[in-house]
Amino acid sequence: MKLIGMLDSPFVRRVAISAKRLGIELEQHSVSVFRTFEQFQQINPVVKAPTLVLDDGDVLMDSTLIIDYLETLAGGDRSLMPAAIGQRLRALRLIGLALAACEKSVQLYYERNLRPADIQFAPWVERVEGQLAAAYNALERELEKQPLDTDGPIDQAGITLAVAWSFTNLVVPDQVSAGKFPNIATYTEYAEGLEVFINTPIE
Repeated sequence: MKLIGMLDSPFVRRVAISAKRLGIELEQHSVSVFRTFEQFQQINPVVKAPTLVLDDGDVLMDSTLIIDYLETLAGGDRSLMPAAIGQRLRALRLIGLALAACEKSVQLYYERNLRPADIQFAPWVERVEGQLAAAYNALERELEKQPLDTDGPIDQAGITLAVAWSFTNLVVPDQVSAGKFPNIATYTEYAEGLEVFINTPIE
């Protein structure tokens, strides 16, 4: 199977790390939705990263849906999600907040770097900045109440949170700080030191 997309995308990196944790080998193809749009379009006309090309040529999109498929391939005993309903609910909440942080970071980056300054809409930017802050504030409170486990193998909630924080610090670092979100920053530092993260660096 082929994973199409750049690892500087948190959604692509999330899939790549999850696949490695699940023991599934993916062939990484660093194709950009911007620099190599036509090449990506030939693989997937929608040009959405990540794209997973299956061995039979079928194409899947969206990081969550791709990971769901990979989890099914790996089998329940290797799942990155907890089975107990209470723990699973918390994991889903953390993942949802982290994915929201990724989306808002992407929106801010696009607004600042792709839209000409003279037509940027300040109220929209302020709204997105507020949504990004709200996502990380909620994540920080969750980790204050119950830190993520650093004793066993990293799970999906930990992967998604760390990938999100690293991405935000890469593209809109002025929006976050370790001082304001110490639990998130500390956990991400731990995660980025794991072999599976080191071997899947942001490009």
